[in-house]
Order: sequence, then structure tokens, then C-alpha cells
Amino acid sequence: MNRRGLLVVISSPSGAGKTTLCKRLMDEFPAVKFSVSYTTRPPRPGERNGVDYNFVDGETFDHMVAQGELAEWAEVHGNRYGTTRAAVAEALNEGRDVLFDVDWQGGRQIKSQFAADAVLIWILPPSLQVLEDRLRRRATNAPDVIQRRLEMAKRELEAYGLYDYIVLNDDLEKAYSQLRSIYVSAHLTARRAGHEAERLVQQVRGR
Repeated sequence: MNRRGLLVVISSPSGAGKTTLCKRLMDEFPAVKFSVSYTTRPPRPGERNGVDYNFVDGETFDHMVAQGELAEWAEVHGNRYGTTRAAVAEALNEGRDVLFDVDWQGGRQIKSQFAADAVLIWILPPSLQVLEDRLRRRATNAPDVIQRRLEMAKRELEAYGLYDYIVLNDDLEKAYSQLRSIYVSAHLTARRAGHEAERLVQQVRGR
């Protein structure tokens, strides 16, 4: 039986440490590939089209939505982000694990369409004060941007119930150990690893 891919959906409020945890997971497990989203956001310094994001204009994004090409999409901080259905289907069928760094809206859409193939993980900051401190240390964020992100974070925290697992990032090593365990165990469910048991059952029946 061919191995089916896994959709690893990781979400959190800005500043919870999600990006660091995602990078560590991909560094340890090269089979996990980052989902390259489409976005209407302008590229930041150093970002490459087709590698970090697929950068498109608003009209192109509107067309993709209208044609039903997107498996998930959401507007975040005034910009839109989305993932194509074709990319998700291709990854699942080819047995590739894909990591989605999306907000709760995208997570909800992926779960509704690919519940059997997705594992949803919510990263929590230890406190709102820590979250604010992390955001203020980002030199790229203006004070008004920080305030908007903090207000959004307070609302986003209520979305935790949509997710399968919650990881509290109060200690990076502990948080990564938990994230790693979730990823490994997701491949050992009866639905995914049951073919190994079935192989032995068939051997017994054939005797």
C-alpha cells in the first residue's frame, strides 16, 4: 500500500514562536515540505517568489477564489493568503507531508475538507505579556502594527477548540519535543499504519 501524505497544520497568534518550531521540524524531518501559499502581500526583503510565497495581485487572487481553486484562504492583517486544491491533492497522493503555517481560518477550512489527512496543532504563548514582548522586539513592526496584532491575538486565542493538539511554548525545547511527538504519532494511527498489521493478518490467513 502506498504511503499517503499528511497535512501538518500549525497555527498560532503572531509572536507565539510558531515559525521557529516549524523550522526545527523541517530541519529534523526533511520529508516535511513547507506549503508555499499564494499571497497578495508585497515581498519583504530577501523573500523569493515561488519559494517563500507565490506573490500575486488582488485581481489574480480574486479569480482563483471565484474559480474554486483554493483549498483554504483568509485575509490576515489586510493581506490575503491561500493554498491551491491541486497542490494539496498532489501532496497527499504522492505521499508527501506538507506543513501549513496558516491562521485559524485556514486551519478550519483544511480540517473541514481534509479531516482524515490533517493534524491540526495550535501553538500557545505562555502569556499575553510574553507575546507583546516578542512582538516589540521585532524591529520590522511599527507600534500601531504591534497593537493591531495584539488585539487580533486576543481574538485568535478563542480558536483553540478547532485544533487537535495544543502546545504551550513556554520552553522551546519542551514545546518542540511535544510537536515532534505529535508529528511522529500522527503517522502511527490505525488508518495510516494499519496496512502493516493487515499484511501480517493476511499471512496468518494464508497458512
